[in-house]
This record gives sequence, C-alpha cells and structure tokens, in this order.
Amino acid sequence: MRESLDTRFTQDRELSWLKFNQRVLDEATDETVPLMERLKFAAIFTSNLDEFFMVRVGSLTDMAMVKQTHRDNKSGMTPKEQLQAIFKGVVPLYKQRDRVFAQLELRLRSCNICRLSMEELDSRARKQVERWYFNQVRPVLSPLVVDLHHPFPHLSNKRPVIALALQREGQAAFGLLPLPPGLPSFLRLEEPGAHYILLQDVLMAFAGEVFRQFSIVEKAVVAVTRNADISPEDESYDVDEDFRQHMRKLVKKRARLAPVRLELQGGKAERLISFLCDRLALPREQVFKSRVPLSLAYVQELTALLPPESVRSLCYPPFSPRFPSCLDPQKPVLPQILQRDALVFYPFEQMEPFLRLIREAAFDPEVLSIKITIYRLAARAKLAEYLCAAAENGKDVTVLMELRARFDEQNNILWAERMEEAGCTLLYGFEGIKVHSKICLITRRARGGIQHITQVGTGNYNEQTARLYTDLCLMTADPTIGADAAAFFQNMAVGRFDGAYRRLLASPLGLRDKVMSLIDREISKGADGYIFLKLNSITDRLLIDKLSQASQAGVEVVMNVRGICCLVPGIPMLTEHIQVFSIVGRYLEHSRIYQFGRGEQADLYISSADFMTRNTERRVEIAAPISQSWCRSRLLHIIDLLCRDNVKSRQLGPDGLYRPLIQQESPCCSQEVFQSEPVPCPAQGVGHSWLPAPFSRLLRHRP
Repeated sequence: MRESLDTRFTQDRELSWLKFNQRVLDEATDETVPLMERLKFAAIFTSNLDEFFMVRVGSLTDMAMVKQTHRDNKSGMTPKEQLQAIFKGVVPLYKQRDRVFAQLELRLRSCNICRLSMEELDSRARKQVERWYFNQVRPVLSPLVVDLHHPFPHLSNKRPVIALALQREGQAAFGLLPLPPGLPSFLRLEEPGAHYILLQDVLMAFAGEVFRQFSIVEKAVVAVTRNADISPEDESYDVDEDFRQHMRKLVKKRARLAPVRLELQGGKAERLISFLCDRLALPREQVFKSRVPLSLAYVQELTALLPPESVRSLCYPPFSPRFPSCLDPQKPVLPQILQRDALVFYPFEQMEPFLRLIREAAFDPEVLSIKITIYRLAARAKLAEYLCAAAENGKDVTVLMELRARFDEQNNILWAERMEEAGCTLLYGFEGIKVHSKICLITRRARGGIQHITQVGTGNYNEQTARLYTDLCLMTADPTIGADAAAFFQNMAVGRFDGAYRRLLASPLGLRDKVMSLIDREISKGADGYIFLKLNSITDRLLIDKLSQASQAGVEVVMNVRGICCLVPGIPMLTEHIQVFSIVGRYLEHSRIYQFGRGEQADLYISSADFMTRNTERRVEIAAPISQSWCRSRLLHIIDLLCRDNVKSRQLGPDGLYRPLIQQESPCCSQEVFQSEPVPCPAQGVGHSWLPAPFSRLLRHRP
C-alpha cells in the first residue's frame, strides 16, 4: 500500500456490502411491508449472501494464496485480514436472519401458512408424506457411506445434503444423502390452509430407514459453498477453441471449485463438523450454523399456495407498469422517436415501447441495420426473437454478446446460438474486458442520407428484471449521439477502446476522465458547485479522492448509493460536504444517474457504469447525456424525489453506519410515489424533431 494513501474517509468494500445486505434484511423487519414480502426479503438476504461467498470470498481466498502481499486501497487490509473481518461480521447476520425468519414464520402460522415438521403431522398428513416418500422420493435417492472402503465424494455447490455420523459394530462411518435436484423442495399437505413440509425434513426423518444397518449418532443438513469467481480471461484455452465452448467448460467447472464455506442446520454435530472440515480442508471459522433451511429458494413459490384473499393481505398489491406518457400507444414508436426523445422509467413504465421499436425496425424496409450490446437476457426474450426476425428479413443485425455475465452464461450461450442460426452476426467481447454497456443503434435510409435511432439504458435488456429493477431507457434520434453510437460499434468490432466520441462517454477509456473533468468544473465553482450521483456502488479510488477534493472545495455532493460505498461522508475537512443515502425497497434500485451543476446549466447523464474500478477500467460502459427539455425535467424530478425519500432512505454516517432519517416532514416513499404519480405528457412540439415530412404519415397508423 502506498504510504501516502489516505484511508481516513474510506472503508472496506466487503464490509460495506455486508452492511447493504443487512439493509435488505431490515426490510424483513419492517411492519409496513406485507408479511409474505418480508419473508421474501429474508430469502433475498440469504441468496445475496450465497453469491457474496461464491464471488467475493472466493476471490479474496485466491488472492490470499498469492505470496506477494496485496493491501486494499480503501481499508489497508490484506486479503487474509479482509477474510477474517468478513467471517467475524457474518456471524451476527446469521443470528439476526435466524431470529427474524423464526418470528415471521410464527406470524404466518396465525394466517394458516405453516412449515411443519414430521413431529407436528397428524396421522392423515403423515400417511400422505409416507406415500410421497416411498413412491416418489426413495426411488431416486443416492445414499453414500464414507468409510475405509468408500471415498469421500464431491459435494456440489450449494446442494443441500443430509450428513450423518454413523456407527455399526463399534466402527464409525459417515453417511451422505444428497437432496435429489429433480424433486420439488417441499410437499404441500392435504389440509386446509397452506401447510407444507420440506423435502430435507422428510429425508431427515427417514434417514434411519435409508441407513438402517447403522445406528445414527449425529445428523444435520449441510451445504458447501464453492468459489465461483471464474475469470475467463485468467483461464488458458486453445487458440482454435470456440469461445462459446470455452464458456461451457467454465460454467461446469464452477460446481467443482474449492470450498469457501460450510453451512450446517441441525444440532451441535461436532463429529460431523470435524469430519467435513477435514475432508473439505476448511477451518472452523468458515463453518456457519443456521436454524433455518440452508436454501430459501422455495419461499418464492409459497405465494402460489395462497388463496386470493391471503395474497391480497400478505403480499404487495399487484402493479402493472403504465405505457410511458411521452409516447402514444396507438401510434408506431419509431416515427415518434424521430420527432422527440423519450425517457422511459422502469418498472413504473413498460419496456414495451423499446420492444416495439425493435419489432418495427425488423419490418421497416428502410432499416439497414440493428446493432446492440447484450449483457443479460431473460430465458424468454421478445427482444432476441425480434432481432432474429430482423436478420431473417435481411437486415444487418450485429449483437455484441457478453457470454461472461456471471450466473447467466448458459442462458446467453443458448440465445447466441439461436441468433447465429437466424443470421445475426455475433461478437463475443474481448479478452480481459467485459461488455456491460446497454446501447442499441438502428440505422435507416432517409431522404438525403442516413438516419440513426439510438437507445441507451442503465439496465439489461431483460423483460423480467424490467418489472423488478428501477432503470432508465433513453431513445433518441439525435444525429450526434447516433454518429457516436455508429463509431462505438465500429470500434468494438475491431477491439478499439480509445475511440473519441462527441457526446457519449465510454469506458474503459474516456468515461472516468470525463467524469473527473466535470467534477473539476464543479470544484472551480467552490461552494456554488453541485454534484448528484445515483450509483449501485462506488469503489474506484481515483473517483473517491476526486469527490473528497470537491468536498474540500465546498462543493455540495449528494450520493444515492444502493450497495457498496467505500467513501465515508461527513469526515471534517475531508468529506464534510458529502451526503450519502441508500434506498432499499420493493424494487431493486439499479439506475445510474450523474448530475454536474444545477438547473439548466447542469450536465445530466444516464449510464450503465457504477463508480467501481471494474466498470471504469475493465468493462465497456456507456453514459448518454440527457438534453431534450422534457426528458431533463423528468430526470430532475426523479432525482428530487429520491432525495426527498424519508421512508426507505438510510443515511450513511461518518462512523460507517446507516440510520433511518428522522421524519420532520410528511412521509415520502419515492418508489410508491413513482408507482402512483401521473406523469405529464410532454407538450407537442417539445424536443428536437428529426422527422422527414413524408415519414410523418406513419404517426397516424399502426404497422
């Protein structure tokens, strides 16, 4: 670590993330959140923690094995010290999660929603479980005995296993009974209400029947978490090997990488813990005990068990995104975008206009090409189908597909194959750099030349997450942005990252430098300077130091950071003019917004990039300026409401802790306001019209 590195106003990335996940768990304790939704937040907390161990703990474990000492540039800790802090910090979170989950299940029992144990079943329910076990479960079990003659098997990542300490004729052995992956995780019981029993509890009850030649000394449900931080650029592969095939191998490899955590649900089970730690080469500090099921994925399925009246009282009220007010649903989208820019706000507004735009382009005889970058797609994606249709209609369709979108690799591989079959040109990214940008360019013939329609977004082209994540989507016919987008795709086709753009910002070269220069501009204003940033995370040390410099110059800096925030605000003489708040609510805050300056002179951008080193140095990202007056007003309104949230907002203090705001005004939950507020339609004629006169007739007719 450089001696000059100042860590007085920074904090460790991993510990900051744990604080974010605790804010997720806090939603499970919020009495204003419906009961079933609170149970889901506990499940989300658990799945978040799973991924954290697979990725971040996995990465730090690899770094700790390197002989050369590395120190984190925000905390000054070595990887080993970071791991020790993580293992210590996770223990109270497990205890809090267990306590919250137990309280929620107790409350749900009063609503006749019950997870039952075998001991609680009456004779009728027990017979139902026995029929299920002997007819459907037992035939597909694969029990194992580990002794001198049977080696210890590979335990798959996060797959629950019934582990048993066994004894026969004075000889010790160990039994393993993996939960069959093809079976449902629970059985609904034939009783009034939503009563169910988990598969793991059934297997625990029948373990004696499976291992009847042994006596059972200890038993518990266990699960191994494995390092999943595969970096394809660090893996060697044959020069002639197709990159898709390479990614298939890496996805399979993920399940076999080194263990980083052992979870155990059950009693003390000291013999089991010693045995498993020895075989998995894990220290005791990486063993975590749980009182609740090790996988809570089943929680998402429970809503289907509920009668309609229970759904109404225990779940969020249903919400259907509205069609954006800036567009006419009765008219084609493409000519409307040629008339003025559109800014769409997910999930409060539909993704449908963008999908219509692609569909219209696929069948428009004047459209020459469609180019797009894709990071994550839904398993069923209209967008991909429309791109295939465009290619089949003779359009030049180029898809820059990132196959290394963590945990979505297999889905992306399948779509890439489908699009190639349809005639799309597929590009698969670059060695060492992921493509995370969200940009689409439609090029069409127009009177007098070529016309571009550009879409830039903050979120993935995923129709499922567009209903769950808050994201922004700009659609514009601005010729300068279109020319930038065309140059961007040409540069990406030849692996050039240092391209110069007039209005778009792009990483890995350019975006951070432009942001730094905009911060410098605000610094030059002193106390009149203003910066607002909405991000998922901030870890980039250069940007953190520059924001501290802005604060020291008197610039007001307001940051809405959902997750990791390595910058600590409110430190006298260093970050005292910086405010940081986080919002965790019904929808995942995912949009990125940059504002430099105030009022009409402010520079406004939406972006795919967080202020993380990986985004600024090792990913292809795009930020687009918002210039049309109605779109700017809409974006400034969104920023204002986020800053006024005093219900879901949590303020980060100089001690590194998050606290609820003291409500001195009427309650304001930004997500609820966005969900319910009527958005005014932009006045006719507002914006920059790029619409040729002969094309205007399409505004009156749906294709």
